[in-house]
Amino acid sequence: MSTDAVLKVDHLQVHYGSRRRRRRVLNDVSLSIAPGETVGVIGETGSGKSTLARAVLGLVPASAGSILVDGEEVAAYGPRQWRALRRRGVVQYVFQDPLRSLDPDLTVAESLAEPLLIQGVSRTEAAGRVRAFLDRVRLTEDLLDRVPGELSGGQRQRVAVARALVTEPRLVILDEPVSALDSANRVQILQILKELRGDGVALVFISHDLGSVAGVADRIAVLYQGELVEAGPARDVIGAPSHPYTRLLVGSAPTLHSAPAGRAEREALRALLHA
Repeated sequence: MSTDAVLKVDHLQVHYGSRRRRRRVLNDVSLSIAPGETVGVIGETGSGKSTLARAVLGLVPASAGSILVDGEEVAAYGPRQWRALRRRGVVQYVFQDPLRSLDPDLTVAESLAEPLLIQGVSRTEAAGRVRAFLDRVRLTEDLLDRVPGELSGGQRQRVAVARALVTEPRLVILDEPVSALDSANRVQILQILKELRGDGVALVFISHDLGSVAGVADRIAVLYQGELVEAGPARDVIGAPSHPYTRLLVGSAPTLHSAPAGRAEREALRALLHA
């Protein structure tokens, strides 16, 4: 793993429940992300994708292992330490549903300026940075005085992306950022994410849809039942998947250039997974 990684997860384990009813959600997961790199974390519902994100953000405790964010060991951080890290804006999170993550009573301008004001940035400087980031996500200034309920789904998600970027973080985690969007807005968001790679920000793109991640990610990590079963350059994982579950994902993704697996092949792969 790279020593200058923005995110470095080593042998991470996460369990839910009490000692008597402990359920392992992540088992021995290791992952590293360099500055300017986009890593897609793929898996079906229940595979541990969102739990991995929540552990990196300090929202669920690690049972074992190490989590370094921008060189800081955060696995054992307490609430005060996490609060300080979040206030610095080192790591940001983009939720699947921006209507729930954005304050319904704040205008776009207020939502985007809020994290900067918390950091102590002046209102004048914050207003300038808000306009700069609004342009980068292809939104116009006439939207600044609107509240989230007055925006389309695609516009709200672009506001959420801009809000995550405005503090110039080192790491942004995106949890299913395009799954609720129509095809036109999905393409726009994916193009914006692709352009971010030149800014040095590291992106973790969590999705169940391999097709959405394929054109954006430098590397792909595949989670299955809480374990990292395959990881590597996106071209290799998609072009020559080695694990049966990854082959099933590739064969089932209608937007990939590879020929979709037939029903018989998909059933054979499922049989391998449960053998």
